[in-house]
Amino acid sequence: MSQIKRVLVTGGAGFLGSHLCERLVAEKHDVICVDNFFTSQKTNVSHLLNRPNFELIRHDITHPLWLEVDEIYNLACPAAPGHYQYNPIKTMKTSVMGAINLLGMAKRCRAKILQASTSEVYGDPEIHPQTESYRGSVNPIGIRACYDEGKRAAETLFMDYHRHNKVNVRIVRIFNTYGPGMHPFDGRVVSNFIRQALHGEDITVFGAGDQTRSFCYRDDLVEGMIRMMNGPDEFVGPVNIGNPGEFTILELAKMVIEQTGSKSKIIYKDLPADDPTRRRPDITLAKAKLGWEPKMPLTEGLKRTIEWFKNVKLDEFRAPTPNY
Repeated sequence: MSQIKRVLVTGGAGFLGSHLCERLVAEKHDVICVDNFFTSQKTNVSHLLNRPNFELIRHDITHPLWLEVDEIYNLACPAAPGHYQYNPIKTMKTSVMGAINLLGMAKRCRAKILQASTSEVYGDPEIHPQTESYRGSVNPIGIRACYDEGKRAAETLFMDYHRHNKVNVRIVRIFNTYGPGMHPFDGRVVSNFIRQALHGEDITVFGAGDQTRSFCYRDDLVEGMIRMMNGPDEFVGPVNIGNPGEFTILELAKMVIEQTGSKSKIIYKDLPADDPTRRRPDITLAKAKLGWEPKMPLTEGLKRTIEWFKNVKLDEFRAPTPNY
C-alpha cells in the first residue's frame, strides 16, 4: 500500500485543480484544497466535501498560510487573458507573493512543491516547437506581462529556493488544456467556441485564425503533473506538459462547428496585442524523464467536452470578470 500523504492544492477548485483533487482523494491521500474562488466555483469540488480525506479552505495565497503538509501543488492564478488582465497587479502578486508564501511553507515543512508554470513563459516564440532550454520572447511591459512575467518570476523563486535553501521543487510548463469541467466563461478558446456553437452564437476568431495552439486533454495533463511530483528528486524541471498536436484556431473553430452540428458563423476580430502566433511543446524531456505523453486525440477529447457542455446550465455559473 502506498504511503498516505498530506497534500495541499492551491487553486484546487479550478478546472485543473479540482480534477487533481479528485485524483488525489481517490488515491486515499489527505487533500487540502485552497482557493479564493475568483475564477472558480465551489461547485467544482462540492462532491468531495463529504469525503473524510478532503478539506476546503477559502484563502488567497498572496497572504501567508500556515499548514503542515508533505506536498504542495501550486495552481493558483487566473489563466485566461481577460481574467488576469482584469486586475494585472493582483495577478502579479498571486504569482510572486504566492510563490514566496508557499515556498516558505515548503521550506518549513520540508515538503515537495510543484509550480504549475505555463507555456506563456516562452512569449511569442522565435523557435518552434518550444523546448525547455528556450528562454522565450516576452514583452515585459505589455498587457500580458502581468501573467507571463509573473510566472517567469515564480520559476526564478522556485529555483533560488531550491539552490539556496535546498527546497524540493518541481516546475511544469503547462500548454493549452481543455476537457469536461471547464468553466463556461473561463475565456479559454475551447470553452468559448463550444459555448458559442451550442447556443447558435457567432464564433469569435481573433486575427485570421492562422495562429496555432496545441490542446492537451485534462486527464493527460493531470497525469503529467502527478508523475512529475512523484518523479526523481534530481529532476526538478522545468518540463513541458502538453500535447504536441498543432492546430490553427480556425481549424479548431471548424471542428467545434462540425461536432456540435451548429449553424454558427465564424466572425473575425482584431488580434490582441502580444498574442503568440505559434505554440507547440517539445515533450522529449517529459517522455524521457517521466515516461509521459498525452493519449487523448483532439477529436475524441472535444467530443467528451462538448457532451459535458450540453448538460451545463449556464445560469449556475457566474462570469468571473466583465471581459467574458
